[in-house]
Amino acid sequence: MQSMRDIKQRINATQKTSQITKAMHMVSASKLKKAEKSIVSFRPLTKRLTASLARVLDSAQDVSHPMLDERPTNHTVYIIISSDRGLAGPYNANVFKRFEAYIEKHHTSHDEFSIAPLGYKALMFARRRNYKTLTDKVIQVRDDVQFIDFQSISDRFIKGFLSGEFDKVIVFHNKFINTLTQNVVHKTLLPIERQAVLDAHKEETKKNQYERIYHFEPNVSDVLHQLLPMVVVNRLYGMILESKASEHAARMTAMKSATDNANELIGDLQLQYNRARQDAITTELTDIIGGANAVN
Repeated sequence: MQSMRDIKQRINATQKTSQITKAMHMVSASKLKKAEKSIVSFRPLTKRLTASLARVLDSAQDVSHPMLDERPTNHTVYIIISSDRGLAGPYNANVFKRFEAYIEKHHTSHDEFSIAPLGYKALMFARRRNYKTLTDKVIQVRDDVQFIDFQSISDRFIKGFLSGEFDKVIVFHNKFINTLTQNVVHKTLLPIERQAVLDAHKEETKKNQYERIYHFEPNVSDVLHQLLPMVVVNRLYGMILESKASEHAARMTAMKSATDNANELIGDLQLQYNRARQDAITTELTDIIGGANAVN
């Protein structure tokens, strides 16, 4: 049996750990509220951009653009969105497992794809697996993420796609459902699926009573040339916001579980301490009574 001193030290250490995890839980809960507000405020912009793109495509069915045209896939770029720090439960591990399962099913060689890691954990994952990456620098996914943070990597894969270096861009990320549920999903960022955009626009226009007629200046092709990169970058930004909210939710849940486990361990250790203390008292009383009987 452990000594009372050892048990007391373990109790003190566990209490300090519990205080830290509780503080991290409260911080993550506060950050999650801000992340949810960011998602809610950003979604209307994504819908407006998609609607604008659908109106352009609907006005000229024969218009074409490299970002809209599917072609044989010889090389794919995978954007993996992760966190910069750990202590977030299975948040990062779920993305990596889903990605590796997809790679095993759709590729026979590592030469067929490259990785664009967003977040320190994704970069370290790619290095451990010896995957080819578009950048060797860490692109941090901070809490107040801005467009400028991933502008360089987005320009890199857009130019690579337009030049024919890449044939497809797919994003793996956590989609925020609620505080307890975050699902790993993968979405094709490039090429943009023309029919999916048109179908989504038709669903929205059904709610309107009047059909609007639009005129584009200077012409449809120039508008499309300016609009498509905006749609791609904003979609990626929306996925990053979804991932950030999922990260805070996962960390909050993990820290809550850690705090509960620490409190349960403290209760067990306190029970052991009380038993050891009672044994010590009983031993002392026995020695005192035995000594008194010997004197008498």
